Amino acid sequence: MRLTEALIDERALSKLQWRCRRGLLENDLFIERFFQLHSATLTVRHADALSALMELSDNDLLDVHLARKTLPQVDAALDRTDVHEVLKMLRDPL
Repeated sequence: MRLTEALIDERALSKLQWRCRRGLLENDLFIERFFQLHSATLTVRHADALSALMELSDNDLLDVHLARKTLPQVDAALDRTDVHEVLKMLRDPL
């Protein structure tokens, strides 16, 4: 198994959850749901992609989540396969 496909450990998961706390309630709600659904199966690669998304401002993150803007519109460096996968995981209710 490649390192990036390894599951994230508990300590790293806890740090990531803390890092994902946002100023907008709407962002916090969909991120909380993401962790409820995916924390047990979150890989290092997905954690890195989620961390990259958390570099966005609250408004840009919400706009991308709601598909009002695309990743290249807010930050071309985020237009990567792993970030798109995490964004899909954030959007999907199940």
